[in-house]
Amino acid sequence: MRMVDVIRKKRAGDELTAEEIRFVVSGVVTGTIPDYQTSAWAMAVCFTGMTDRETAELTLAMARSGDVVDLSAIRGVKVDKHSTGGVGDKTTLILAPLVAACGVPVAKMSGRGLGHTGGTIDKLESIPDFRTELARDEFFAQVNDIGVAVIGQSGNIAPADKKLYALRDVTGTVESIPLIASSVMSKKIAAGADAILLDVKFGSGAFMKTAAEAIELAQAMVAIGTEVGRTTVAAITDMDQPLGNLIGNALEVREAIDILRGEGPADLRELCLALGGHMLVLGGQAADEDEARGKLLAALESGAALAKLGAMIAAQGGDPAVARQPELLPQAKERLPVPAAADGYVHGIDAEAIGLAAMRVGAGRAAKDDAIDYAVGVELIAKRGDRVRAGDTLAYLHARENDEAACAAAQIVRAYELGAAAPAAAPLIYAVVSKDGVRQ
Repeated sequence: MRMVDVIRKKRAGDELTAEEIRFVVSGVVTGTIPDYQTSAWAMAVCFTGMTDRETAELTLAMARSGDVVDLSAIRGVKVDKHSTGGVGDKTTLILAPLVAACGVPVAKMSGRGLGHTGGTIDKLESIPDFRTELARDEFFAQVNDIGVAVIGQSGNIAPADKKLYALRDVTGTVESIPLIASSVMSKKIAAGADAILLDVKFGSGAFMKTAAEAIELAQAMVAIGTEVGRTTVAAITDMDQPLGNLIGNALEVREAIDILRGEGPADLRELCLALGGHMLVLGGQAADEDEARGKLLAALESGAALAKLGAMIAAQGGDPAVARQPELLPQAKERLPVPAAADGYVHGIDAEAIGLAAMRVGAGRAAKDDAIDYAVGVELIAKRGDRVRAGDTLAYLHARENDEAACAAAQIVRAYELGAAAPAAAPLIYAVVSKDGVRQ
């Protein structure tokens, strides 16, 4: 088989066989196919697309290119949750203990942040002495014992995806629904869950800018999950402003604790109840979303969800007192007010700009080896629909007062879109996609 023939076939819009797709993935991993041919093939996919069968075959080939985790040693139906990324998205920190407290085992592998989106593992490592690396037997035993563990991804999960994405990133071939869908789903399938919940975000702070784009991506990922025998559901959710009020590693842990205490911002709480409801239904612990919501609220009100977070922290080497005393988390030296420049109603907040402002003061990485400051970040005071006057505090910047903080503060002001009249309400969850179709 020759790569040039595979490129020509895909360029013509013809469907590749499973053998041809495995040939491409194997060549990417071993390096026997040169980068220029892999890039040409990716460009051909961008132009002509892939069928559902091709996309599923590509996903399976990439999933099997490295370690495939077998979670059968863990009792119960394992449900994985994946977000396509956003600013202030700390839902895993809330959902893992909340869903586990309702009887669904959570054995989750998460990643680090890069750029303006934060990573769950970085957030957990802001908890003093918390271990995000566990041996596989230790990982399984912890989930069987307390129902939940969140650890860093194995270095050998879907290595074909890592190599292919690195090429796509520098050849203008990132924006392809089949390639994005197979990238996400190859890692989820390799991670071994029985069912998968996807949180597909759209808006200024997300990769997909419109709801229509997000639905198209969700449909592709649900089709892959269905094709390979994994029950998959996707929620299409808003990222036209940051989720919650706090952006930054320790700050987001603190806000997650607030939600688990029954407090915290309404948008974050509502999203977690909705996503958690789907996880309980997928995990067989509720017949429908209404029953699931009742169980989740009971776990919050009884303190069971917060206690589960404390148990996870203790099991992974951290101080469980953090769950009751979030002031033990790292704190920035300064809390600097960011005043509004004009009067008006908040119509939107450019989430990406807020994430970049937090990154500027040290909360994120520009390169994978950059050090991060767990304590710094942004605290939003005004959100969409709020009325502000010039001089009112829009946000606080948690950082050391210096030139970088001044630049970040100016970036935050520019991120706010103000209007003369109150904006129309926007739904937090736009649609739900399953194998049965799109429900809006």
